[in-house]
Order: sequence, then structure tokens, then C-alpha cells
Amino acid sequence: MEEASQYHLPVLLQEVIDNMAIRPDGTYVDATFGGGGHSRAILSKLGESGRLLVFDQDEDAYRNRIEDNRVTFVQQNFRHLQRFLRLHKAGEVDGILADLGVSSYQFDTAERGFSTRFEGNMDMRMDTRSPLTAAQILQTYSEPQLHLLFQDYGEVTNARTLAKTIVQQRKLHPLRTIGEFKSLIQPIVKGNPQKYLAQVFQALRIAVNDELGALKDLLQQSAQVLKPGGRLAIITFHSLEDRLVKNFMKTGSFEVQDPTYTFTTETPPKTFKLITKKPIIAGAAELKVNSRSRSAKLRIAEKI
Repeated sequence: MEEASQYHLPVLLQEVIDNMAIRPDGTYVDATFGGGGHSRAILSKLGESGRLLVFDQDEDAYRNRIEDNRVTFVQQNFRHLQRFLRLHKAGEVDGILADLGVSSYQFDTAERGFSTRFEGNMDMRMDTRSPLTAAQILQTYSEPQLHLLFQDYGEVTNARTLAKTIVQQRKLHPLRTIGEFKSLIQPIVKGNPQKYLAQVFQALRIAVNDELGALKDLLQQSAQVLKPGGRLAIITFHSLEDRLVKNFMKTGSFEVQDPTYTFTTETPPKTFKLITKKPIIAGAAELKVNSRSRSAKLRIAEKI
């Protein structure tokens, strides 16, 4: 029973509902269905004519779907948002939510390969229909590719040494399982081993699922499919995601604008008005019952 309750523990639930300004007759998107906790809360605010479209590429999430006429389940990555909204005759929407965390259920299922705590294959695919696994990245990426991957996506302190070690050792040792990989890199782990491995696994997971590319696609498409006054709510779990969301909501771009650069003739019109100047984080009560909420940051913006 523990497993199911873990799956259903949505992060910053009340804060999301309080700030999304849900209209009973509106059309909403939960871009990351997961255990369905956020979806159920949005649904409870919708009337009979309201509509909720949920996205999740994960087979386990699909098995957990909500049977309700107002809900449409799209078993796809949210990067295809616009295409599937059109397909399901929902061109414009009143609100979009994305919780970018890996669900506790995925972390706790050993064979998915997301967690350093279990033995399992180096898989890490959110969508098991996709061909690229973490093991394939470790076996085929060049040393410079691996170096950049661990440096940029995991902020791993000795990313260069790690890449070099993997390339040297993979000729002699298979890197198919978590155990094999951990014992191979054990001699070069720096600092707190748990934190180090978490950063390494994060980097691989982001690469396997092209998480930052998918997030950019979602943000750009959100700006196009939201009605004026519609709200975009994004929960991030690490600085790479948060930076993209923050910059996009502020400027409509992923890069930080340089205030000293004066050659541009005009500033592009703003797409969003910030509802949260600073990110909303979990309170003490939530932190006590859900450790996943520790690094969660919620940002909300309204389409102008």
C-alpha cells in the first residue's frame, strides 16, 4: 500500500490549485500525469463542461488513468503538446501544469534504472518505446560527449576524469547494470558518494530523455496554445530546468538578456506576466511528509 500512496503524493498541490485560477468551464492540461494527484485536484474544480487533457508517455501512468468523460489521456511526451491538442479539438486552453520530477514510483521500480539504490539495468527511459538507454550512452558516446554531458547536465565536479574512466574501462567491462557501473566508477567518486552518484544519474537521465529539449518545446508551445489570461504553472527540481523556466516566463527567451547590450532597436513584446516573482517552495508540513518536495520550485505566469 505504501507504494501506491507514494505514487499519489503530488508536490505543492495546494499552491498549484490556489494559483492556477481554475474556471469550472475551462480547458486545462496536466502535462505530467504521473500518479494523477494534480489531475484529480484540477478535476475537482471543473464543472460538467470543463475539460482536462493529460499527457504521460509512461506505461505505468497510463494504467493509473482516471475514468472520467471530461478527461482525455494522451500517451505521449508533452513536447508534442500542440499537435495533440489540435488532434483532440482543444486548440486553446485556460491553463497548463507540468511537474518535472521523476515520480517516486519510477524511482522505486528497480528495473527502470532511475535509482542508485537498487540493482537493475542502466535504462532510465521515461518512454520504454524509445530506443536510447543509459547503457547505450555509456557504451557509445565519445569522451568529449560524455565530459560535456556530466558537466552540463549533472554539474559533476570531475566530469572530465569520469568521462575518461568510462571510455577506458568500457572496453574491458560491461556497463549494462547499475551495480557494474557503480563499481567501475567507485575509485573516482568525489565528496559525498550519494550526492555524486545522484548527479551522475541525473545527467544520464536528462540525456536519455532529452528532458531540457522537451521542456523548451513545451514552454514555446504553451505560449502559443494558452488563451490570454491563461496560466502556466511549472514545478522544477534542479537549477537547469528552473533557469529555463524563469528566463522564458520573464522574457519569452531561454537566454538571459544582457542589459548592457543597447544595439537592439526594440524589446520584443512580453508574452507572460509573472504571477510568482520568486518561486514557491514547500512549507514545513509538506517537507515532513514528502521528501521529494525538498528541491521543488513552482513558478507561475499568465499569458498576456
